[in-house]
Amino acid sequence: MSIDDFKRAAAEAALAHVRPGMKLGLGTGSTAALFVELLGEKVSQGLDVVGVPTSESTRELAERYGVPLTTLKEEPELDLTVDGADEIDPQLRLIKGGGAALLREKIVAFASKRMIVIADDSKLVETLGRFPLPIEVVPFGKETTRRAVERVARDLGLSGEIDMRRAEDACPIVTDGGHYIVDGKFGRIDRPEELAAALAAIPGVVEHGLFIGLADLALVASANGVVTIEPKGRSIPEASRRFA
Repeated sequence: MSIDDFKRAAAEAALAHVRPGMKLGLGTGSTAALFVELLGEKVSQGLDVVGVPTSESTRELAERYGVPLTTLKEEPELDLTVDGADEIDPQLRLIKGGGAALLREKIVAFASKRMIVIADDSKLVETLGRFPLPIEVVPFGKETTRRAVERVARDLGLSGEIDMRRAEDACPIVTDGGHYIVDGKFGRIDRPEELAAALAAIPGVVEHGLFIGLADLALVASANGVVTIEPKGRSIPEASRRFA
């Protein structure tokens, strides 16, 4: 089996958690795209759901596969978000944002009662940081913001390049929200909660790719099948973001 087969298996497993009438957050990325495709097949067979896409690319994909869409303005409280991840640690802390959709992904996850992460087993790590940490910044003062990120990282004992993400034409990647992405190539993030708080305090940082306390479970596929992973060391109560 290939990595794509594993991704599809994880996406198929997530469908078992979808119920008629649900309001769904639809993630961004290659694994989430497979979930949207499979969800569209269920919709064509009569499944009644509605989705909120986390990016324009996901919106276009959902429309192609016939998944009914809404917005957070119309449906501010969602039942379930299904999304991928770039890294998953044993406590289900995530790095996300490889597809430059982290801001909308985090807003949608925050609005959801539950978040399920789908991935192949290459995304599992003991410690976050092997994948560069995406940080979304406003264009104004971007170099000042990048240097502030550098100082924050250094204060936490982190080193590595913090680079502006660029397209093939060398221009900065622009997110759906009109922002830029800088990637922190830290290698290892031993204190992700502290880093998340420090990054959030920088005025030019719109959002960062550390998703902490948002994922309820992960469905991870490998050659041995799909396993369900719950956060190690903590139960899964409704997080403070969620509504009654």
